[in-house]
Amino acid sequence: MPRSMTAFARNRSEQGWGTISCEIRSLNHRFLETSFRLPESFRQAENSLREIARARLNRGKVDCSIQLILTENNNLLQANIPLAKRYIDVAETLSNEIQNPAPLSALEVMRWPGIIIDKELNTDKIEKEVIQLFKNTIDQLLEGRAREGEKLTEMILFRLLNMEEQIRKIKIDLPKILESQRTRLTERLAQLKKDLDNDRVEQEMVLVANRADVNEELDRLEAHIFEVRRTLKSKEAIGRRLDFLMQELNREANTLGSKSIAGVTTQASIELKVSIEQMREQIQNIE
Repeated sequence: MPRSMTAFARNRSEQGWGTISCEIRSLNHRFLETSFRLPESFRQAENSLREIARARLNRGKVDCSIQLILTENNNLLQANIPLAKRYIDVAETLSNEIQNPAPLSALEVMRWPGIIIDKELNTDKIEKEVIQLFKNTIDQLLEGRAREGEKLTEMILFRLLNMEEQIRKIKIDLPKILESQRTRLTERLAQLKKDLDNDRVEQEMVLVANRADVNEELDRLEAHIFEVRRTLKSKEAIGRRLDFLMQELNREANTLGSKSIAGVTTQASIELKVSIEQMREQIQNIE
């Protein structure tokens, strides 16, 4: 079943020392691109998180934000006062160069790198919690991608039915269209029959009929539609293959339009291209 690349997941883990929250956003992208926003004290976990994402996801632009919120009653934090003073001195110097600078708050200073120091905080244990929470959030993300993929599949299958209906109409009308074209050619050439060789006239009529015959294009359209349905049942990443099939379907629909000699085939060609474009837009979101 196809999976969408567009999804959102959020999860949190309550611990005695505080809370870990993980938020993942995923958008469509040609390849897999991951970015992480982590607390500086757990930046070393980024490689492990990236490997997990690479193992579970195939495509998409994935943004992950992980935050640690410590409880107010713990004694695990202290401030690096000397470093904070140096930061403040630099900030005040810069403020002198700025007209109407914004006031500096203590909360803002606490967010600067290295100001808050974790004392006795078991970073190894917390890192394991972070990794486990990330895995759980990835599971939620995949569930969301799967649900969205089901909706995309329903839309694609509906468009395929519309295309098959257009093909059926053409096949029903095609013999009448070809016969009507042959009759018109016969009537036009009858007036010039005295000046033309009969065999030559017949050859030209055969050539015109062959150019107007779109059975091959219809057969290829049906073959591509069958392949789209087969691909939709795959458990692998299928977005790129579906995109290729849309190109092939569009190629045949264009040829059908260029060979059209009747309003019914021209209209059918337009309807086919509309359905293909609608599918192509949604397929851009499939992994």
